[in-house]
Amino acid sequence: MSVEPLFRVQNLQKYYPVRDDGGLFDLNFLGEPKYLKAVDDVSFEINRGEIVGVAGQSGCGKSTLGELLVLLQKATGGDIQFRGTSVSDYSKAERKAFRRECQIVFQDPYESLNPRFTVSQTVKEPLVVHDIGDAVERDERVNEALSDAGLSPPEAYLDKLPAELSGGERQRVSIARALVVDPLFLVADEPVSMLDVSIRTEILHLFEDLQKKRD
Repeated sequence: MSVEPLFRVQNLQKYYPVRDDGGLFDLNFLGEPKYLKAVDDVSFEINRGEIVGVAGQSGCGKSTLGELLVLLQKATGGDIQFRGTSVSDYSKAERKAFRRECQIVFQDPYESLNPRFTVSQTVKEPLVVHDIGDAVERDERVNEALSDAGLSPPEAYLDKLPAELSGGERQRVSIARALVVDPLFLVADEPVSMLDVSIRTEILHLFEDLQKKRD
């Protein structure tokens, strides 16, 4: 019996209307709006525990594709199925449950963290949003996520603000924030492109370790 893929993406599209300088739609020779095709007829499958890399030049739609997968953007066309169910059919409650199971780590660790939140507040926030655990369990989950993200001992980071962290440490906090709800799927949007070359390999090895530990 074949195993249902975690994600099945079929003919996925994301088009953005092109506007002229006056704020109006730019039209083609037929008088129809022009579109920038960021994602055009993309199909693939991803199985649980599988790492899939998407390569392409800057501006080709990689980030848009990742955001479509975790429902941060709405597709123009095509279908995304998660564990056999089309995400377009989700109720409000199902969308919230999906957001717990599918997390994202953004490219820029300097913009993706709230500068006023401590590390503890940042990593704990998803647990509050999804109403997971009591105060003791949340603290335990935060410590475990920080350790798994390579910030050890976690107690040394809990009360720090983003301004007190290096770029690599900030990205590890972002990874911990994504891990703390124990997701099934993680989108990493160019997670090392803004980091020093010396620590890029460390972060990539971290993702390999997380794959083995958390499937």
